[in-house]
Amino acid sequence: MAPKRVSLAEAGPVKKPSHSAPTRVRVSVRLRPYISREDEGKEGPCVRGTGDRSLEILNWRNSMETMSYQFDAFYGERSSQQEVYTGSVKPVLSHLLSGQNASVFAYGPTGAGKTHTMLGGAEEPGVIPRAVRDVFQMVREQSSLPASQDWEHSVSMSYLEIYNEKVLDLLEPRDLDLPIREDKDKNILIPGLTQRAIGSFSEFESHFLPASQNRTVASTKLNTRSSRSHTVLVIRVVKSQRSHPFRQLTGKLYLIDLAGSEDNRRTGNQGIRLKESGAINSSLFVLSKVVDSLNQGLARVPYRDSKLTRLLQDSLGGSAHSVMITNIAPEQKYYFDTLTALNFAAKSKQVVNKPFTRETLQAAALKRQREESAQSENAPKKRAKESHDRPAQMTDVSPTALSPPVEVCDPSVLERLLTLEKLMMGTPEKERLNLLRTVQESRQEIKKLKEKQKELEEQALAAQSLLAESRKAAAPSLPSASSPSDETLFMNHKHPSLLRKTSTAKPKKQQAIVSPLLVLPVQPLTHAIVSCKAEQTKMKSHVPEGKENWENWETRLDSSVLQKSRDRILSLLNTGSLKELKGLQRIGDKKAKLIIGWREINGAFTQVEDLQKIEGISAKLLTSFLKANILSTIAH
Repeated sequence: MAPKRVSLAEAGPVKKPSHSAPTRVRVSVRLRPYISREDEGKEGPCVRGTGDRSLEILNWRNSMETMSYQFDAFYGERSSQQEVYTGSVKPVLSHLLSGQNASVFAYGPTGAGKTHTMLGGAEEPGVIPRAVRDVFQMVREQSSLPASQDWEHSVSMSYLEIYNEKVLDLLEPRDLDLPIREDKDKNILIPGLTQRAIGSFSEFESHFLPASQNRTVASTKLNTRSSRSHTVLVIRVVKSQRSHPFRQLTGKLYLIDLAGSEDNRRTGNQGIRLKESGAINSSLFVLSKVVDSLNQGLARVPYRDSKLTRLLQDSLGGSAHSVMITNIAPEQKYYFDTLTALNFAAKSKQVVNKPFTRETLQAAALKRQREESAQSENAPKKRAKESHDRPAQMTDVSPTALSPPVEVCDPSVLERLLTLEKLMMGTPEKERLNLLRTVQESRQEIKKLKEKQKELEEQALAAQSLLAESRKAAAPSLPSASSPSDETLFMNHKHPSLLRKTSTAKPKKQQAIVSPLLVLPVQPLTHAIVSCKAEQTKMKSHVPEGKENWENWETRLDSSVLQKSRDRILSLLNTGSLKELKGLQRIGDKKAKLIIGWREINGAFTQVEDLQKIEGISAKLLTSFLKANILSTIAH
């Protein structure tokens, strides 16, 4: 079952959505017949089908080779409108009654037969009339089911065109560029667009046929009735529940007839036609960029660079079940247009959408609930009077009958309450108790560490006072140049708190420093100095020559210096150029390029340890990288 996304465009929220598997854009290719028999006899076709799903086209680099393509369906020259509709379009219509969106759009060069596929004629209607007729048929069939007696259905339509990057209403034509908006649930909206309710297919025709005459068309050298704009027909199916909880499912069907890409050298466009052609080609170029961005997994997809891609945001990489019908021509003069269309179709079938069910609460239902709650206020008094009049008896009463009526408040209050309830239900009681217990244990551990640190600091102060007394009692004898001072040995003690305490103290000038042999009465200090000497000698005996500075290097550095060096390295990983990254220790040209590639795909590094996610950088190499770069930074 597809997930349900909460939308407050109509009234209020409902259930938490569930997850479902994404769906791929289904791509079909339709080859139109030759328009002129003279062209057919003059030279053979540049493309031909090799099966129900495959075709091949001549390789323009080598006339002895062909290039093969595989799609979801291929319809040859003799394919009928019924075959195209039944094989590619009809399977996605059933999702409308479940509150999901579906999208069908025709793509291809000018003169390839897109408008014929979508509209058709009186004898062979195209995708649009067949789809609308089947939508009404599905609504009638579902309304007759016993399980749907509590539901009612309504169908409405909107019709627009994108002409020279302007969104124009075709049902009520006026020279007004309509804005495109997006609500907080990522639904694309067009404020001011006409929406008319339709109850039958004949009523649909009465609105659609006059509106189709308002579409901008013109004659070119390649097409006597060339579409100069992209048109979008939106069929909205709303399924509403008559009783509590008054659920409402909304599904939209987008039927899109794209204008074809044009080569102005062959179409002979000038003036206004040239401007129209430029707008069409520009929007189709942005459409290609959108598909490339989705396939590459880029963080930014350029939907907003064109009005067309803004409206197709739900169809490509969005939440609709999408079908693309690519129309191509067999003539040799259309070769490069056909090749471009096939390459775009091959890329489009890799795009993945994530459909979900749009379910809301009806706005009218809130008023109905208020009336019911007002009527139920006197119900307890009536039940009490009736129970007093009749004798008491044992009855089975359901828990819902004993519960008081729920007062319906403002929709915004309902939204906040439901959000709070979802938050509370998302964290179970046991998990909350464990979290509180963990916090309490962490606080106790921090308290113990603070007490230990205070104790060590007191010991350090006592040791310093003893050292000062010993200095006062000492004669003006000075230590030899080869023996270290007491203070130097004391600073090498293993406790970090002592190291920080003594490193900030300034020795008095002209003060005698006593050798450890002269401080015999002070037993604790002498013992500490001797133990430090022994520990240093033991450590140096196990460290290879020239490696003393590399063992326990992190503990020898001040925490602020260490953190500052790590922040500098992290900033360089996120913003550094290839040359700057190659300047780091242990990073060569190959690893620098891998870092830049990982950064463009996954974003900034949150910590230096994220380098392990890059292929070829192990934990051992990361440790060596940190040592080399941090120590080299401190050295400079």
